[in-house]
Amino acid sequence: MTVAEAVEISSRALTVGEERFKEADALLRQGKTNDAIAAFEKLRGEFRQTWIDRVSQERLSHLGSARAPYAASGASPDASAFGGAPKPAGEAPAFPIRGIAAKYPGDAGIERDPRVLFAENFESGSIEELGKRWGEISNKDGKVMAFSSDVLHASAGKRSLQMTATLGENTGGHLYTRLPREVDKVFARFYVKFAADAAYIHHFVTLGGYNPPTAWPQGGAGERPRGDDRFTVGIEPYGNYGHYAAPGAWNFYTYWHEMKGSADGKYWGNSLTPGQPALVPRDRWQCVEVMLQCNSAPDKSDGELALGLDGEQAMHSGAGARRSHWTGMGFSLVEEGGEPFEGFRWRTNDQLKVNFLWLLHYVTELAGRQNHMARPNPINRVWFDDIVVSTEYVGPIQK
Repeated sequence: MTVAEAVEISSRALTVGEERFKEADALLRQGKTNDAIAAFEKLRGEFRQTWIDRVSQERLSHLGSARAPYAASGASPDASAFGGAPKPAGEAPAFPIRGIAAKYPGDAGIERDPRVLFAENFESGSIEELGKRWGEISNKDGKVMAFSSDVLHASAGKRSLQMTATLGENTGGHLYTRLPREVDKVFARFYVKFAADAAYIHHFVTLGGYNPPTAWPQGGAGERPRGDDRFTVGIEPYGNYGHYAAPGAWNFYTYWHEMKGSADGKYWGNSLTPGQPALVPRDRWQCVEVMLQCNSAPDKSDGELALGLDGEQAMHSGAGARRSHWTGMGFSLVEEGGEPFEGFRWRTNDQLKVNFLWLLHYVTELAGRQNHMARPNPINRVWFDDIVVSTEYVGPIQK
């Protein structure tokens, strides 16, 4: 682009461009999604390298357009994770135009949607009442949990939940709930904010199934599930032995009966990661979403697992997705080369379904040592808000 062209485009962006952008935005508000996508794409072409180009791209990202960069993160051959149509292997993953949250600005009233299994916005009751609402709480000496006025700007609420882990006094805490009904496919969304001085954590939010279901989180660390008893998926920051700055990069810490064993003869959670590290931000709210799909029959390996960050698909793993060598440490999805993933056979018995959410903030001194942190911060704070578990894709909060 020449200087003269840049000047002309910038001038038009301040006049006719602004009006055209408002028209495209109006199409979106009227629910004319396809027309809005076409309008924003046209604006990007006409007003390159201006605020219109940048903001139009943001709109398209939220609408599910222009997802190609995530192919490099290991898109699965079936990109239906977040509601889009299946795609052949190698194509960019589809992403839905909108989820359940689009019907409920600020999430107001989303808990009444029949597709929603569980919702929590921390707006009502005391900490004690919160624990009763979830069913199980760990809040040692009442010092771990507190309500906070720090909330996402798009939220309709005024409170979030702060969890503080203090080394030497506690290892953090948790809330655990058994879902009102067991399902074969689930979408979970939560907002999280790590403190500006966040350190490495040990374990974090977990989704999964127990058979029979229990009103409390079960053990099983270092043990491989049988196939008919449990599977668990931790959505966790992972430091990779200090390679990533604290709190780390997102990964799935998974237990299921076909996981690989570790060198010590035990079965520690297999770490499944995107091809490109998804670094966890500090000091800002992030929308984290997970999709977990059980295998359709005991002899099928058609289960799936997907991660979404701020409305964009970051990882989708299923049969045929290209992966690195799989060891007891887990594997990463890769863009080229590698081996085809065998797929998830999460269960050998159809009675085992997804039936719990565990909002966990577990911090230990070991986490710091494993990541070569000489003096880990003794106080580790994290905030949670606007949690929704549903049978369909939820999506980020809409204004």
